[in-house]
Amino acid sequence: METLKDLYIGPRGIAVKILNRVDRTDAYLDKLIDVELKFGDLSSQDKALLNEIVHGVVRWERRLDWILRGFYRGEFSKCIPNLKNAMRVALYQILFLDKIPHHAAVNEAVEFVKKLQGEKSADLVNAVLRNIIRTLGEIRYPDQTEEQINFYGTFYSHPNWLVKRWIQRYGVEFTEKLMLENNERPKLTLRYNQSLTNKDEFIGRLEEAELKFRTSKYLDHFLTLLNLTNIKDWDYFKNGYFSVQDESAGLPCILLDPQPTDSVIDLCAAPGGKSSYIAEIMMNNGKVYAVDKYASRIELMKKNIERLKLRNIEFIEADSETLQINPADKVLVDVPCSGFGVLTKKPEIKWKKDSEDLKRLTKIQKRLLVSAARLVKVGGIIVYSTCTIEPEENFEIVKDFLIHNSHFELVTNHTNIHPDLIDENGCISTFPNVHSMDGSFAAKMIRKS
Repeated sequence: METLKDLYIGPRGIAVKILNRVDRTDAYLDKLIDVELKFGDLSSQDKALLNEIVHGVVRWERRLDWILRGFYRGEFSKCIPNLKNAMRVALYQILFLDKIPHHAAVNEAVEFVKKLQGEKSADLVNAVLRNIIRTLGEIRYPDQTEEQINFYGTFYSHPNWLVKRWIQRYGVEFTEKLMLENNERPKLTLRYNQSLTNKDEFIGRLEEAELKFRTSKYLDHFLTLLNLTNIKDWDYFKNGYFSVQDESAGLPCILLDPQPTDSVIDLCAAPGGKSSYIAEIMMNNGKVYAVDKYASRIELMKKNIERLKLRNIEFIEADSETLQINPADKVLVDVPCSGFGVLTKKPEIKWKKDSEDLKRLTKIQKRLLVSAARLVKVGGIIVYSTCTIEPEENFEIVKDFLIHNSHFELVTNHTNIHPDLIDENGCISTFPNVHSMDGSFAAKMIRKS
């Protein structure tokens, strides 16, 4: 007798299983995929296909559902998860994956549904998908003139509330480019570990491994691979010579400008990428205190720091708001945020968060910045950072803080930051469609008294 595990097999079957979970729970997409990649027995080619399909379906979910709703007899939203996600998986392949023949995508979906739900459901899936293929060139979207927000939201697969606020803020052309970039496959950016190697040696290793890359326009220690590969299997990674980190995540560390004699607190440290970069910039000197309130996350950070052979990081398991520690020269507060700057990597965010989340998050962000203020010495520096492009989580938080804390001042002269990344307020603002990196924000403040 077949078990449930036997039914969800191959990259497409496992993709449906993961998508069912994403629909049902708040589980993070990457964690669900990691479990399957770690414990499944897929070939590297099938692992790549699984990753592509799951991220692709979540990225383009709204457009896929619009098309499926038009061909499905009945209420598509009430369709059982196995059917709904099997059709999404097949349609994603039909629309976006050139190497997979249409008939193969349909047959896979039909056979899968037949095993799980029987002949009648399989016939329904077959009819819907074949009708779509027959009329692919004639698919109509909401009217662009009469329903502007709905058109862009459907066509570029973003929620209407987000499209509306971006168009009001940036205009149609910018918003269209931003959404297009959000729907691109993510780039893999590497940061070489300057305490173990140098740029020339690292480039030599990449060339030896025949990996194509481009160097960063903005940050010296970062290179972006031009083709996705399972880089973490490489011995050079296991031996700590580099980390996987987006350039945008490196910017707050550069802005902080940590010196080898400094004491630095990273207040919301997990998963540890910024703590490790700060420690590397300090060349294993000084002291970095990496703070997180969850022991499990500290354990993961410790493993990564051991891999990178960094000795100047101390981990503190504590709540940032009640942390008792001597004031430091510099404090980084990389706050929890909506994540609307990282939709390329985490497409599920746009379906899981709404404007109410922004209100809830801003309260947390304000509290954390106040906590950072009490932990920095007179004459010391705070950097406040996020991975979002929403003003109420970014400069609005900083502005509010400065109004209520006159002993701090915004620093706007940044000689170590590329001028293209500095916004009208003297803070760092990045956008995926402008800077070819994740959307992010960072502000630097000095404590005067």
